[in-house]
Amino acid sequence: MAKKEEKKNINLAQGTGRRKTATARVYLREGNGKITINGRDLEEYFADPLCVYQVRQPLTVTDTLAKFDILINVQGGGLTGQAGACRHGIARALVAYDESNKSVLHANGFMTRDPRMVERKKYGQRGARRRFQFSKR
Repeated sequence: MAKKEEKKNINLAQGTGRRKTATARVYLREGNGKITINGRDLEEYFADPLCVYQVRQPLTVTDTLAKFDILINVQGGGLTGQAGACRHGIARALVAYDESNKSVLHANGFMTRDPRMVERKKYGQRGARRRFQFSKR
C-alpha cells in the first residue's frame, strides 16, 4: 500500500479581530485570494455587498487581494459586527505577516478595535437608560 501524500496547510500568520460581541479568528495561508468564513465562501456567508466590501478592505489597501487564502472562524454578534471583526482580524494577521503593512492599515483605521457595545440593562429600569413611567399619584 502506498501512502497518500497529505498537503499540510501552513498558516503564515494569524490574527484575532473583535467588534461589539463578535470575535473572529483569522488564518493567512498561501493561495490565490479565496476567503472562507465558517466553512462557507465569503459571498455566500455575507449576502450584503457592503459586508463583503468591508471584509476585503485591508487586502485592497495593502495590495494582497490575490496573494493569500484566508480562513476565518467567526462567532457571536450579528452580521455587521462579524464583518467588522473579520476586517480587524485580517488587518492584525497582515501586520503579523509583514510589519510594514502596519502604517497603511493604521492610517485607514483598520487596526483600531471598535469599542462600542450595547450597554447593559439596569435593574429597576425598563432598559439601559429608559426608566419606568413615573406616577405622582
